[in-house]
Amino acid sequence: LALAAGALPAHSVTAAPSPAYVGVRVRGGRIVGTREQGVCVFRGSRYAADTAPVRFRPALREDGWRGVCEAFAYGASAMQAGRDGPGSEDCLFLNVWTPGTAGATRPVMVWIHGGALVFGAGSQAPYAGNALAERGAVVVTLNYRLGPLGFFDHPALAAGSGGDVNFGLLDQVAALKWVRDNIAAFGGDPGNVTIFGESAGGQSVLALFASPKARGLFQRGIAQSPYGIPSHTRAKARAVSVEIASASGLDGSRATGEQLRAIPAERVSQAGAIKGNSLAPGFAVGDTALPQPILEAFQQSRQAKLPLIIGSNSDEATVATAFGLDPAAVVERLGAGRILLKPLYPGVSDDAELGRQAIRDLVFTAFARRIAYLHSQRAPTWRYYFNHVQDGLRPAPAGVGHGGEIVYVMGTADACRCLAVPFSTADRKVSRDIGDYWFAFARNGVPAAAGAPAWPKDSAKRAQVLEFADTPTPRANFMQARLNVMIGALKGI
Repeated sequence: LALAAGALPAHSVTAAPSPAYVGVRVRGGRIVGTREQGVCVFRGSRYAADTAPVRFRPALREDGWRGVCEAFAYGASAMQAGRDGPGSEDCLFLNVWTPGTAGATRPVMVWIHGGALVFGAGSQAPYAGNALAERGAVVVTLNYRLGPLGFFDHPALAAGSGGDVNFGLLDQVAALKWVRDNIAAFGGDPGNVTIFGESAGGQSVLALFASPKARGLFQRGIAQSPYGIPSHTRAKARAVSVEIASASGLDGSRATGEQLRAIPAERVSQAGAIKGNSLAPGFAVGDTALPQPILEAFQQSRQAKLPLIIGSNSDEATVATAFGLDPAAVVERLGAGRILLKPLYPGVSDDAELGRQAIRDLVFTAFARRIAYLHSQRAPTWRYYFNHVQDGLRPAPAGVGHGGEIVYVMGTADACRCLAVPFSTADRKVSRDIGDYWFAFARNGVPAAAGAPAWPKDSAKRAQVLEFADTPTPRANFMQARLNVMIGALKGI
């Protein structure tokens, strides 16, 4: 249980825990966390061994230790180029919030962070599990390898890696195995695990539904703002990995596995940040973690047949603009093709607004509808659209930006201090409702909230969305004509 740099030493032995601390025994040994305002918190628990010695290979289980290991501080985040904060190749840590360690009956909610598969960490303040733990859940957040250290496919590594490329996705599988084996010690039910995440985390949820490696490790999922962006072929992954080797100072395709594993991790990470040297934000298909594209797995009914919530926000194009994409320029590049687009958005004449809405719908809204349509034929499926603009920001925003729902779901608006203005009473009501729906779904597989409308299932026969605005509102046939046109463009995701 190595902790973050500057924290207490890894595998240190403590005296008998005081009443402010709480200890549990997991596979490997005993660990101790803290009691904080009625919630027991374990930060920086290692779920797999240091990845540096096994770079570009699936993670290995952590060995046991002697004494009591301290889980008081977050472990190091994954190496990520151009980001502030600590980063290390030794990054496979998770964090647990639980209302109590007695019994093994509480629903487990495992959060997978976003960040385009190149940045982020389970320790980020908006992801803290206190509020959901107060409802009765055992909440787990985790790190996984990112960028070229997490997704790499150089030809010299094929034999040693077993042909795998999606090491970051395999890290998520390893974390779920740790949860299966150990979460009962934290009061969680290993047979009642919900995976949920946003953006690349939501995409990871769908990838885990599609992955044979994840079978039996969870019972339901919530995909927040997954994106309809094509996955990469192995040929593309190999070409990018060769370029990363060259940018790291090696002889491109002639580099050996030994050389690739000897490069300083910082150099590999920086090489992956060079334009064109990244697989972000998509996975590569064709390895044991993801044998086929996500959408294809759902089209062929090869995904896990488990309950699913999926949805997106009303201004998802903010993520495109953050990466330098100009919505107006997108429409302009369509040329005469904009004539076909405009009838789908009656009343929208401004090219910037038209581009914003079209990007949102093509990449996010239509993709969520397509996955929901396919999955609803095999398992219970619910779809949402988050459209509650924070009270103190009105009327400026065009809608809710990418990731804007997270603090509502997690109930972290106050604790994370990440908002320009504080929540109003109305904002807190929306947060309470969506948190209740998510917790009820994790507890028994049906999203519900006291005093809020029943959430109708989505289906192939009747398209249904629950819109989270000032109050949750069921919407039948939501954007149906527009989404039907756009769904035809979703291939090879």
